[in-house]
Amino acid sequence: MKTINLNKDDIVRESLQRMQENLGGDKLPLRQAVAQTCRTLYAFGHDSGLSGQISARAEKESTYYTQRMGLGFDEITPENLLIVDEDLNVIDGSGMPNPANRFHSWLYRERPDINCIVHTHAPYVSALSMLEVPLEIAHMDACLLYGQVAFLKNWPGIPVGNEEGEIISKAIGDKKAIMLSHHGLLVAAGSVEEACIMGVMFERTARLQLLAMAAGVIQKIPEDLGEEAQKWICTPSRIRATFAYYARRAERLYKNGAL
Repeated sequence: MKTINLNKDDIVRESLQRMQENLGGDKLPLRQAVAQTCRTLYAFGHDSGLSGQISARAEKESTYYTQRMGLGFDEITPENLLIVDEDLNVIDGSGMPNPANRFHSWLYRERPDINCIVHTHAPYVSALSMLEVPLEIAHMDACLLYGQVAFLKNWPGIPVGNEEGEIISKAIGDKKAIMLSHHGLLVAAGSVEEACIMGVMFERTARLQLLAMAAGVIQKIPEDLGEEAQKWICTPSRIRATFAYYARRAERLYKNGAL
């Protein structure tokens, strides 16, 4: 066994290099990736009727893709996506966006590093939000979100005004996600793929937290190990591979009539 005497840092470094070379998947065109994210999140239980929005910066400056109001996440296709401007005027497509998309415009303007926003009222996140407690990152899988989740305790009401956009954009700060009390989750990531898998893991983490809280007191993980795990999980190649797997899993469920 040639690697028996290697220390952990050396093994991690070699493994990351191998993942970079061997993992990943074909990158979908932007419009297709946004539609797939809608369908994937539906498959992972993020459906809440017409609530929630998914958006991504479009090719033209100060515009973004989003779904048409009146369609559920499972009904979104590349063909029925809209392109809107910062004032939610439709630039391309038919129909209207969700008026609650207004706070997306604030986030895109405040954070040039954000290229995709996922906002849903997934059930476990929604249940946790009713308790007005932050999301706890205390499991290895959840470390995708380690150090990346802000918390807005005071619910500002429906996010259709400019006030809500200002509040949410300030509350998230420089992080990639936020728990919104009495509301749901928000992910603001650098890519569509990253936003999708963070959305999936946000809901799974909320479910784990509620299960753990019912059994006892959640114990924190050491900061250095949480940061180590976050870097391990968040490599670009692993994000692409995970997004591709989630998409395949979702489409199998659609094909088999399970959704």
